[in-house]
Amino acid sequence: MFRKLTAAALAAAFALMGTAGAAEAKSTLKIATLAPPQSPWGRLFKTWTKAVDTKTNGEVELVWLWNGTAGPENAVVGKIKSGQLQGAAITAVGLADIHKPILALQMPGAFHSWAELDAARAKLAPQFEKAMKEAGFFLGGYGDVGIGRFMSKGFDLKVPNDLKGKHPAMIREDIIAPKIYEVIGGVQPVPESVVGFLPKLNAGSIDCMDTPSLAAEQLQWASRLDHMNSNQTYYGMGAMVMSDKDLQKLTADQRQVLETTGKALSKALTTKIRAEDDAAFVRLKAKMTTHDPSDAEKAEWKKVFNEACKRLKSAIPGDVLSKVGAC
Repeated sequence: MFRKLTAAALAAAFALMGTAGAAEAKSTLKIATLAPPQSPWGRLFKTWTKAVDTKTNGEVELVWLWNGTAGPENAVVGKIKSGQLQGAAITAVGLADIHKPILALQMPGAFHSWAELDAARAKLAPQFEKAMKEAGFFLGGYGDVGIGRFMSKGFDLKVPNDLKGKHPAMIREDIIAPKIYEVIGGVQPVPESVVGFLPKLNAGSIDCMDTPSLAAEQLQWASRLDHMNSNQTYYGMGAMVMSDKDLQKLTADQRQVLETTGKALSKALTTKIRAEDDAAFVRLKAKMTTHDPSDAEKAEWKKVFNEACKRLKSAIPGDVLSKVGAC
């Protein structure tokens, strides 16, 4: 029922928007995403695609490269810059390849609620959007991934020291996770692309990961894990980015359609993904051996996150870690 209501609301929002004038030739915009086509993200991206097709009289076509087939996010950003792709739905790690300070929004321990993330993101949005524009990108709208929690195979991760000797998954381009594991000491992270996590989970070379529940379900990681710590580590976010140069090739009306419908998409993604992630957490909690940490245990994680934050200040410019209250 929730999915039907969300899709209906998004469709209604699109229906209120004007129709762009026809262009002389059809424009095809290739967009990359890590999301599977049948995931909650994928279903909304398809709804957006139909809306753009309708509102531009079929003159603008969005073609999606699903499941990370366009490559890891740093490669995707490079392909947008070179003109091989026109856009992407990417996480904070990918956004950091365009403007590194955005990564501060995903610092573990920085926020305790989505409302806190929203406030920090709204405060810094003008700065971020200006920097993206200067880098040749149009930031079409933010979207969320979910709330990160540690999950593992065959053992509990109650406190940071339980990670010693373990092999957590880590996005190869991420600069935050290495500092966290450096603070703990004795951790052996496994750098890999997001699409490379599943094979290594199957092989046993990855035995734990810090991930949102919804992502763990949709990317099939959850079925390879059996323990979870309910402590919230980070608030995963991302955004839809487009090549500003390619957008300028469209008519003014077509650009208006993309921008306006993109905002509607962002709003729908925020509402839907947060609810879907909460529901996924409830499902996984029922299936996994779940540890609800004490206040003292939460304080141990917070201490690690604070120290890692301090070590990252020189790597994430603009003093944004302080601005968002991470450290």
